Amino acid sequence: MKKRWTGERLETFIYNECTVEHLHRYAIAKDMVKNKTVLDIACGEGYGANLLADSARFVTGVDIDSHTISKAANKYRKPNLKFIEGQVEHIPFPDHVFDIVVSFETLEHTNEHTRMMQEIKRVLKPDGITIISTPEKKGYSDATGYVNPFHVKELYEHEFTGLIRQFFSCNYFLRQNTSLTSLALLNSGKGMKIYEGNYETITDAVNIPTLYLIAIASDKAFEQPASSLFMANLIFHTALAEQEKLLKRTFTYQAGHIILLPLKLLRNFLKHL
Repeated sequence: MKKRWTGERLETFIYNECTVEHLHRYAIAKDMVKNKTVLDIACGEGYGANLLADSARFVTGVDIDSHTISKAANKYRKPNLKFIEGQVEHIPFPDHVFDIVVSFETLEHTNEHTRMMQEIKRVLKPDGITIISTPEKKGYSDATGYVNPFHVKELYEHEFTGLIRQFFSCNYFLRQNTSLTSLALLNSGKGMKIYEGNYETITDAVNIPTLYLIAIASDKAFEQPASSLFMANLIFHTALAEQEKLLKRTFTYQAGHIILLPLKLLRNFLKHL
C-alpha cells in the first residue's frame, strides 16, 4: 500500500509535471556521467541515482532521511550503486573523491547555502563538475502566490547565479519550465528556436517564464550543454492509465457497469444475429 504523499519528495508512483521536470534534469546529468564517479546528494527515493548508474562508473546516493535511504537500498540494487545517510551541509566523504556531484531541488530546503556549496566543492575533484537545480523565486513563488511549506530559502536568479559563481569559475545556467510542446529539430544540431502562440497568432517566444534554474559548473572548462526537451509522452500515458484504474475502482463506476451490463450483453447478442 502506498503511503500518503506529502509533496516533499518525488516518488515513482507520482505522474505529473514534477515528474517530467525531475526526469529532464537527470537526463541532462546522464549525458555527462559516463564512466564517472557520481554523488547524488539529497537523492530522495533513489530513482535518479539508479538512472545515473546505468552509465556511470559508480553512483552514491545520500539523503538525510534514514527510512528513505533504507527503502532506496532495498529497491535499487546494482553493483555500482549504493545509498547512505548524510546531510548536504556535512557530506560524509573525504576531500576530492567525486567526478560529478548532482543535487536537484535541494538548495531551497536549507538556509545554509554557502555551507552546502563549500561541501560540494570539497568532495569534488579539482576538475569535477556539479549540476544543481533550484526553483527561481520570481517565477515559482512571486508570480503564482504559491508558498511551498517545505522550502526554507528560495533564491532569485541573480542570487543563484551569484552563489554558483562564488565557487566555480566556469559555469552555464539553464532556465527550465514545463509546457505542452511539439518538437522539430534539424539534423545539424543547431540551436533550438522556440515559438509560442495560438490559433490567432504565432510569435517568437522571447520572455519565457522560468520556474527552475539549473547550474552546471566547474573550475575547468567543459563542453557547453545543449538546450533540450524531455518528451513526456510515456509519463502522461501512464498517468492517464492510472487515472482510469482509479476510476474503475469507484463505487459509481462499478454500479454503472452493473446497471449497463444487461444492455451491453444484449447489444453484443444482436450484433451476431
